[in-house]
Amino acid sequence: MPYVLALVTDLMFLSRIREAARGAGLEVRTLRRAADLPTAAREGGRLVLLDAEDARLPWSEAVAALRAEPDVAELSVVAFYSHVHNEHAQAAQAAGCDRILARGALMRELPRLLAAAAESTVLREKP
Repeated sequence: MPYVLALVTDLMFLSRIREAARGAGLEVRTLRRAADLPTAAREGGRLVLLDAEDARLPWSEAVAALRAEPDVAELSVVAFYSHVHNEHAQAAQAAGCDRILARGALMRELPRLLAAAAESTVLREKP
């Protein structure tokens, strides 16, 4: 089954992402190590969601590792942040995230993002 890769430690927010993903026919896999992102992407990842405010997560390293791998570099990365911390949005943009959304905007757009990810064939799935 295709899945969304999440670099998110906020369990309440992660549960909302999981619920929305189920509705789109996607699983959610959480990652804690930057080095795991390219491999997880190759195994069926369709979208990366990351919390750009969580300093405990090596999210900028994860994005750099993903972008350095030609076969998965095109995977869409969506970062989210609290609307009052614009410096996190700037950091996410500098790291190479495709979209940067405030948390509220992400929750509004999440069903559409997940539906598009479920239909995506950008990455080859293993037989």
